[in-house]
Amino acid sequence: MSETLTADMRTLVLILDLAGTFVFALAGATAGARRHLDVFGVLVLAFAAACSGGIARDVLMGATPPAAIVDWRYLATSLVAGIIVFRWHAAIERLEDPVRMFDAGGLALFAVAGAQKALAFDLNPVMAALFGMLTGIGGGVVRDVLLAQVPLVLRSDLYAVAALGGAAVVVLGDQFGAPPGPAALCGATFCFVLRVMAIKRGWQLPKAFKQPPQNPEQPSSRKDSQQ
Repeated sequence: MSETLTADMRTLVLILDLAGTFVFALAGATAGARRHLDVFGVLVLAFAAACSGGIARDVLMGATPPAAIVDWRYLATSLVAGIIVFRWHAAIERLEDPVRMFDAGGLALFAVAGAQKALAFDLNPVMAALFGMLTGIGGGVVRDVLLAQVPLVLRSDLYAVAALGGAAVVVLGDQFGAPPGPAALCGATFCFVLRVMAIKRGWQLPKAFKQPPQNPEQPSSRKDSQQ
């Protein structure tokens, strides 16, 4: 990989990261405002939701200290998003399911950004796709844990699968020599559309079979009939 391409890749990852940071911060702050948190709580939740996935990705890849900690733009972006939500929460709530829509956008952007950064660090294709998925779902997990609820990734329709799919598109594009920009756009679009369609149509992965409750009166009634 040439130095020019590496510089272009870093710029692309930064743009995707900051865009994902803003959208995920909107989702985190909106979720906090719904729980009637004060301004500090909303801003903390915005930063945690926006940056946790990227921090986990960078730590596991050895890109330390993580970009979200050393680069002031990540903090500033998440705080701006948090302030916007705190100030205009009522208007944002009039949108159709804003938390899920913002979350789907952040998921798509972070999934492709994580995959692109993993590829820039010369990780193998499988791990690059998994790191993209981790980047996408990490912020949502931390947000939900801070709000004391089961993480969306464990109870929602095609959440991690959508992130993995978007990251896989980026990885496949890299394997076939596609330019990073169009590959990232295709991956983000695929992830976002799949997630939104899953929300709208209720698409879900198979769940564990639940044994129907046994009627306690059934054995006794059967015994009486035999007598």
